[in-house]
Amino acid sequence: GDTGTADPAVSLFREYLRLRTVHPEPDYGAALRFLDRMALELKLPAKKVEVCPGRVVLIMTWLGSKPSLKSIVLNSHVDVVPVYQEHWKYDAFAAVKDDEGNIYGRGAQDMKCVTIQYIEAVRRLRARGTTLPRTVHFLFVPDEEVGGHAGMEMFVKHPEFTKLNIGFALDEGLANPGESYTVFYGERNPWWITVKCPGDPGHGSRFVENTAAEKLRRVINAFLDFRESERKRLNTGECFTLGDVTTVNMTKVNGGVAYNVVPAHMDVSFDMRIPPTVDLQDFEERIKRWCREAGEDVTYQFKHMDQEVTSTADSNPWWSAFSTACRTMNMNLKTEIFPAATDSRFFRAVGLPAIGFSPMNNTPILLHDHNEFLNERVFLRGIDVYECLVPALASVAPGPGEA
Repeated sequence: GDTGTADPAVSLFREYLRLRTVHPEPDYGAALRFLDRMALELKLPAKKVEVCPGRVVLIMTWLGSKPSLKSIVLNSHVDVVPVYQEHWKYDAFAAVKDDEGNIYGRGAQDMKCVTIQYIEAVRRLRARGTTLPRTVHFLFVPDEEVGGHAGMEMFVKHPEFTKLNIGFALDEGLANPGESYTVFYGERNPWWITVKCPGDPGHGSRFVENTAAEKLRRVINAFLDFRESERKRLNTGECFTLGDVTTVNMTKVNGGVAYNVVPAHMDVSFDMRIPPTVDLQDFEERIKRWCREAGEDVTYQFKHMDQEVTSTADSNPWWSAFSTACRTMNMNLKTEIFPAATDSRFFRAVGLPAIGFSPMNNTPILLHDHNEFLNERVFLRGIDVYECLVPALASVAPGPGEA
């Protein structure tokens, strides 16, 4: 536990974990007060941009010696997902540190650790009088855990975002249970699809032909058979990570009015996450075929966003600077497609390179899970990592079209 003098960075991390920025009603006010205090301590200007009512992005800026060059962004979200307290060993907002130095708290991995690591790395750099050619902006954003719609998705369309003149963004990744560090250069496409099955209505006592239910069954079978084939591909080792396969989950079913009335329509919804390696037009053709085969007039509609990926070729100067800095720290990197969604997708959607990275190795992946924790040694090592990464990225030579 807390024997000896606690590391001030660890104490700060635990203080930040105790702020209840948890959905459905995150205390963003407490987080903004905390971050304002950090800006004062670092002697950096902080600007607040209200992107939606009650949803504020805080921007802290460390001006570079060549402010006309494109800037580096260190992005982190302030909010955390809900907890089922009965499944936790400790209070999820007490930031308890056990005898092994494991710090328990919602947000310990996702992603309050990274927020404090950014702050502490820059605190050290500034204490040494470091100056960097490129400007570094810290972004602290709300609502990432509920899809980013009132957070980063709005902010990238805001004039204040354009003013930041961003060249490259760092955002969150995932822990790695092994010795390596996982780095994410893209995400799967979330496709949220609803299939509508119309049918002939009638009385519940008869064999009505061409029912919505028969069509619905064929649709469900097609999607869930495909789900099973992808699950097998993941487990047989042809695909190594969740980011390499398409996940399919049936999440909603609607229809029907009464026991004795055969309904005129039934709908079913699926959550699908498609890797960037999949040809999306081909994939949509497959869905059209499933609908045709299910019966007449079966239609679908979906919400999706085409995903960009960030190049991990040495010809990308940002990636080259990032990976070289990691090598100098003897860090082994594993590049992957992120299995879910982060704010990185909004940077990539407006054409900016972004890398998802949380420096947590030898750590079980516990984001959104019960008993989320991070060991203090892993946490402190992460500060060293950013202390090396930030100057490397902010010193990338001017590219084409930069002053």
